[in-house]
Amino acid sequence: MTSTARPPRATDTPAMRARVSLGRAIGPLSVEFLLILSSVLFLTVFGVVMIFSATTVESIAETGSPFNDGMGHLVYAAVGIPLMLIVSRLPVAWLRRLAWPGLVIGLVLQLLVFTPLGFEFGGNRNWLDLGAVTVQPSEFLKLALALWMALVLYRKRDRLDSFWQVAIPLLPVALLAMGTVLAGEDLGTVMIMALIVLGAMFFAGVRLRMLLPLILGGVLAVGFMALTSTNRLTRIMSVLDQDCLDDYLGTCYQPLHAMWGLAGGGLLGLGLGNSKEKYNWLPAAADDYIFAIVGEELGLLGCVVVLALFAVLAVGTFRIVRRTDDLFARVAAGGIGVWIIGQALVNIGVVLRIFPALGVPLPFLSAGGSSLIAVLLASGILLSLARTLPDGARPVGAVPAPLRRKIVR
Repeated sequence: MTSTARPPRATDTPAMRARVSLGRAIGPLSVEFLLILSSVLFLTVFGVVMIFSATTVESIAETGSPFNDGMGHLVYAAVGIPLMLIVSRLPVAWLRRLAWPGLVIGLVLQLLVFTPLGFEFGGNRNWLDLGAVTVQPSEFLKLALALWMALVLYRKRDRLDSFWQVAIPLLPVALLAMGTVLAGEDLGTVMIMALIVLGAMFFAGVRLRMLLPLILGGVLAVGFMALTSTNRLTRIMSVLDQDCLDDYLGTCYQPLHAMWGLAGGGLLGLGLGNSKEKYNWLPAAADDYIFAIVGEELGLLGCVVVLALFAVLAVGTFRIVRRTDDLFARVAAGGIGVWIIGQALVNIGVVLRIFPALGVPLPFLSAGGSSLIAVLLASGILLSLARTLPDGARPVGAVPAPLRRKIVR
């Protein structure tokens, strides 16, 4: 009798299965992955170079070495980039598991600023002194909030038509997180966190009629806090007074010098390292006003390069939102994208005197280990989500189902 058994194939062997698995792991990367990775690496390297340039005078005055502050930022970048690549290998299931623990840890760290470990800097009590390093927990809380919002909205994906199903527990927990930061007088960071919450709900497909009252309530709350604070009201009024010479040595000092630095750079700038404003004219030259140093040393061309890199990052991020079939991935990518791109635009708007000083750093470029590592971890999550995209692209004009339902309604 003739045997009908199928002969073993070459791919059935353990060695071939391992090769197939390895091939999938190192296969062609998506366009989104390459856009995000390249823009993040360029922005990080650009930031390291600019921090070295912007801090030379202050470093010499404090330590005698022109490279002290720049080396510190370089160390944070050297730690953050490998962490980003490690996070980029995490499966989406792991990201979901990390959402709740991440939020709890973020809230605990933020509450520690009100213990003896915390201290005030720049008018905000939003820092922890851990001996060898200082940490700004609110930067990591923003990332934790974006990931947690994505998880909760993903679990409620079939009940997003009901306001109360959306609101509980999203709004109480989000208000708690923002309240812990606001208790330290950091309204700028709270506004960025509010953008994350609204962005996550929007990309989840929550109806606009549910979002509009939240937006209106947020605007009224910010207006009330601004009007009841002399410091905040003075900063707002200084933006409306374009000459701002009556209070030159007060609220107007730093914004005016930032504008003069940008104007002095012209088209091609004064040259890398040749800033005049960093000679103690611009106190936050390496922090919230690093974009002014970019404009002064590298001119309009350098500013356009920075804006172009953020635009590339935005394109890669929102292509994930457009192409993914996973609601968790869509909301996480949308929330992180609104955070990083929105905060960059706010920071640049402050330097251009479109907005009052809000104390939010320019992602990837401003000095600060907490900010840099937080946005690199967020970029790692974006890279992880980019790995999950289906092969091929959606047809041009295709809209994800939740957003399509919202548009129709």
